[in-house]
Parts: sequence; structure tokens; C-alpha cells
Amino acid sequence: MKRLFILLLSLFFSTYVFSSSLRIKVIKVIDGDTVKLENGQFLRYIGIDTPEIEIKKNSQFVYQPQLFSLPAKEFNKKLVEGKLVRIEFDVEKVDSYGRLLGYCFVGDTFVNAELLKKGYAILYTRPPNIKYVDLFVKLQKEAREKKKGIWGALKPISSDEAYKFIHQIKTVRGKVVDTYQSKRCIFLNFGKDYTTDFTVVIFKDSWKYFKERNINPLTFYKGKLIEVTGKLREYNGPEIIVHFPEEINIVGSR
Repeated sequence: MKRLFILLLSLFFSTYVFSSSLRIKVIKVIDGDTVKLENGQFLRYIGIDTPEIEIKKNSQFVYQPQLFSLPAKEFNKKLVEGKLVRIEFDVEKVDSYGRLLGYCFVGDTFVNAELLKKGYAILYTRPPNIKYVDLFVKLQKEAREKKKGIWGALKPISSDEAYKFIHQIKTVRGKVVDTYQSKRCIFLNFGKDYTTDFTVVIFKDSWKYFKERNINPLTFYKGKLIEVTGKLREYNGPEIIVHFPEEINIVGSR
């Protein structure tokens, strides 16, 4: 039933909302990457991810602000709350929660980009919504090199510790001991037991971005010490999903 609702909602916005953009007022900022609009809809910024303020535990959300979650919310609030914004859409207009997906602009300010530029957000660009991926990759690289915002505070954790930080944005460091390809994913395994050890997951719709850079993840990363930054989730052990080679930093080899 939920999937049918989301499909109908997506078709509605595809047909009746402006095909490329929408002008509307933001009435409330939820967190660093989500706002409530005057029509009652929620907007989730495309291409970025900010630390969580609330964590879901046993089907309930618990107030548990993560590193830089509150500064990210305040920065977002200063930019958009109470203001008329322009929402620019990409391929997908609605996510699985029924939220609008878009790029947010206040005048000449590109909000998604500003959050990345200041280090309040990390790259979270997923195909097919890749309109500004080159810009986002560039801004994250610059923010990371200058240790802005979260990049000045994130200290690498070992892949053995990753299980302790589910739902949190972390930089995980470890050696890729093995790789595996299924029909849907390429897995970079950091331990002998893929059901419990940390894994980096690359879904099939992202393989082409590695191929464009002449990288075969199955062989290129094997045996190398790497760092990857993202939001940890639990699925057969802790894992981080990546979509572009720029999200993986090689810090050493065999």
C-alpha cells in the first residue's frame, strides 16, 4: 500500500508540479538536509547527507544529536527558514518516505552546495539523481582538504570498530582483504566473515562511474588500506554504501 502511495505521489509531482522547478516558502527546518514547506510537504536535499539529530531505536525516534548535526541544522535554518526558495528537481522527485527530492536555492545561493562547502554535509549522490555530482565531488574534496566543519572533527575509526557506530557518519579505515561481485553489488570486504565484518558496498547502478575512471573495484582496491566516509548501516554486519571512486581514499597498499 505504501509503495502504491509513493508511486501515485511521484506521478502527481511529475505531472502537476512544474517539470523542472518549484517556488515555495520554507516554514520549518527539520535538520541539516530536510525542511518543511508551506504546502505541508517535506523536502529532502538531493546529493548530500548531514548527521542525524534523532536515531530510530525499537520503532521510535530518540533525540541523540550526532557530531555536527545541530550546527548543520542551524546553518540550514539561517539560509532557508521563512524564506521563498526555488526547488530544482532531478530524475526522481519523491523518495520512499514521500518527501520531495530536490536542489534548494535561495536567490543565488545553492543551499545543497553551501552545506557541502562549509563541511556541514557529506556527499550522498545516488544515481539517477546526479545532475550536480561533479560540483559536489569538488566541494567535498576542498572541504576535506581544508578540514572544514565535520572534516576537522572526524577521526578515522578502524573497520573493527565500525559496528559500534551504526546510523552515524564516520570515516572508516581498514584493509580490503577480499572482494566479491553479485548480480546487484560489488563488495569490498574488510574481514574473513562478510556476515559480521565491515563492508563497502557498490551497487550496480554505480559501476559505470568506476569504469569511466578505469577502475575495476574487484582488483583495484584489493589488498589496499583505504578510508571511506559515510553513514554506517547494519546489513550482514556494518557497511557503507558508496557510488563514486572519489568517496574512497587510498592511504596505503600491501
